[in-house]
Amino acid sequence: MNKQTLKAILVDVVPLETSKIEAYKRLEELESLVKTYGGIVVIKTIQKRGLPNYKTFIGSGKINELIGEGKEKDANIIIINNIVKPRQLYELGEILRKENMEVWDRIDLILNIFDKHAQSTEAKLQIELARIRHMGPRIFKMGSELMQQEGVRGTRGGPGETNIEIMKRHLRQQEQGIMDKLKHYDIIKEGHRKRRKRQYFKTAALVGYTNAGKSSLLKALTGKDVYIADELFATLDTRVGNLYIEATQKQILISDTIGFIQDLPPFLIQAFKSTLAEAIDSDLLLHVIDIADPLYKKKIEVVEDILIQPELQNKPKIYVFNKVDLMEELQRLAEIDAKKANEEQVKPRILSKTILSAGKETAELLGWLETDKQIEDFRNPKVVISDLKIKYKEFNPVFVSSLRKETLENLIKKISDTLEKI
Repeated sequence: MNKQTLKAILVDVVPLETSKIEAYKRLEELESLVKTYGGIVVIKTIQKRGLPNYKTFIGSGKINELIGEGKEKDANIIIINNIVKPRQLYELGEILRKENMEVWDRIDLILNIFDKHAQSTEAKLQIELARIRHMGPRIFKMGSELMQQEGVRGTRGGPGETNIEIMKRHLRQQEQGIMDKLKHYDIIKEGHRKRRKRQYFKTAALVGYTNAGKSSLLKALTGKDVYIADELFATLDTRVGNLYIEATQKQILISDTIGFIQDLPPFLIQAFKSTLAEAIDSDLLLHVIDIADPLYKKKIEVVEDILIQPELQNKPKIYVFNKVDLMEELQRLAEIDAKKANEEQVKPRILSKTILSAGKETAELLGWLETDKQIEDFRNPKVVISDLKIKYKEFNPVFVSSLRKETLENLIKKISDTLEKI
């Protein structure tokens, strides 16, 4: 995509059993990714299919429909909220190229966001490595010219390497070169971690779903000057801050890591293994959770699935439920709005991206045919902190507002008490 503003058509192909609520949230997350990249969304559509179209993923009828609507709104790209096979992207790209449009899948978009946010040389190398691993299988996209065979100069007779084979070898060499450079940074960071252990520093690593508030929490706890934004993947590089515990007169090192997101392929997680190394070598994990997110339970599962590896399974962990202030404010506004709707018999207004007043009018406003209870539970989640304390008792849950720096003393005490036992 060139420097012109990205005007995107969002497409999500979901299984037939996917609820409308879940499908909506999936597409909402993709829209957040587009905004983080700096683009705007002009069309959104969800297609329910048992299996994606084997040739173009979203089907020829839907493609023609989107092209027609896209021309009216000056769209220049289709972004598919799935991991799409190289051949399907190629076929779809060939169709859209004639309409002066491009196509990305979910991973293309994430990689471009990574590229935008990368600051350090290490992060840029990690992104380059991930891009090669994602784009490598698409080398046939370059067209029939890659299928032509070149004779080897200076020989007679037999065919030489195809251009595809040459390209594959070139990509392997590029990948190996980047990995060699990244080893240099791994050695430096390993040296830092060993030095901390020699100096008997206890360490804690912040992990969690992207935009859960890890960087805000790092700044609130340590005063570390970090980049904070209400966008996905604002942090790519590892940051380490000092937390001084007055009661014990000891210092604890707290490191921030890249945020996780659903449907990340293993190669992309592997590309940022340096941030996971901070978690693996830490004494304690602080799993930061956005309690105001209606899908926080599912996002907890996404993070825990990524953290399933032998080095992390038995590590002490604290669940830090963040953004309590936002949850309380959203619920307060919802109650006020619901009361007005009942009294005045008017349609409820949209309070935010994550909450609406409950009722039949809400379902009509959204175009959903879900039950009142489903809408209410999703849009006005009645989060009961006492219930969460019981449900996640083994992870010593703490409820904080990193923005307002509220109840941080409870978290600090739990961090200190947990590390004293190690």
